Amino acid sequence: MAALGFTKARSMGPVAEAVERAGGSVARVFRKAELPLRLIEAPEQLILLRDQLALVEHAARELDDETLPLRLSMQAGMEGLGLFGRRVRTAPTLENAIQRCNFGIQSMLQSMTRMDLKQTEASAARLAAWTYEILDDAPVGRQKNELLAFGYMISALKHFRVGALRVTLPRKPPERATLEDLLGCEIAAGEKAALVFPAECLCNANPACVDPDDARIDDMPSPTDFSAAVERLVELALLERRPTIDAVRRRLALSARSLQRRLAEEGESFDAIRRRVVLAKARTRLRDGATPITQIAYELGYSDAAHFSRAFAAWTGESPRAWRRAALARACETGLPSLGQRP
Repeated sequence: MAALGFTKARSMGPVAEAVERAGGSVARVFRKAELPLRLIEAPEQLILLRDQLALVEHAARELDDETLPLRLSMQAGMEGLGLFGRRVRTAPTLENAIQRCNFGIQSMLQSMTRMDLKQTEASAARLAAWTYEILDDAPVGRQKNELLAFGYMISALKHFRVGALRVTLPRKPPERATLEDLLGCEIAAGEKAALVFPAECLCNANPACVDPDDARIDDMPSPTDFSAAVERLVELALLERRPTIDAVRRRLALSARSLQRRLAEEGESFDAIRRRVVLAKARTRLRDGATPITQIAYELGYSDAAHFSRAFAAWTGESPRAWRRAALARACETGLPSLGQRP
């Protein structure tokens, strides 16, 4: 099986809002992409990169708008990419910002993609080409994802007071003239998707706040870590309250037996992963001190609180109610707020 690319849901930009505003059906778009609607409320949730490509593709078809991906990311801007975007926007110079983007994208935002910066001489002028490449073999939505990436990249350039001179794409896009108006520059054929601008602009200083720290933050599972990928997909399935092996194996286009065999090769099992994910979610929800245990049970896919309580007690040796009391007591003793309290 090919390596698995993941991305954070927030990388899609405000897709639901755009579809609703244009009179399309958000529910239909998500249904065609086979993704839960609750993903809208979970921007940090990891999803398969190919699922993101499919969702953006279906949204564009729903609205009959080939420019939608570019408009989504231009509207969201780098600030819409959470911690990753903030790290890029607070770099000391444009070159530092691009380096943070290039080196951080696979660990913080989106795996199975590659970004690079190259400098070339052209007509006595030195040019920089900032490239974006999809390494995942997903057949649907590749160019739309390139346009989605361009909106975020252009936002970074504009923040450092730079405008692209030219955009290159491996394939001729539909609505080229409209896209050129949105981009503010021409679109040319090229080996890779790239923004081209004067190389001297790489020295442009950040006009806003600066954070010189560039520590590595790893949020993304390795594309070859199958167990970690299954764990993220169980988390996704929890949004639909269906963390079943069938829900996960369909996302991976595998049989249940093949999925279990792949996990066994890494010393894991689906039941162990599901238990770990559900228990972590249960503990988080219990710590907030406010959500009824019946509701938590429902969110975790249980038909009633009794089934959840028995499972939780088997895992921890305590009932959910007793565990919550102890957790809140510990928080009071240490002076730390529970998740449901303000510090």
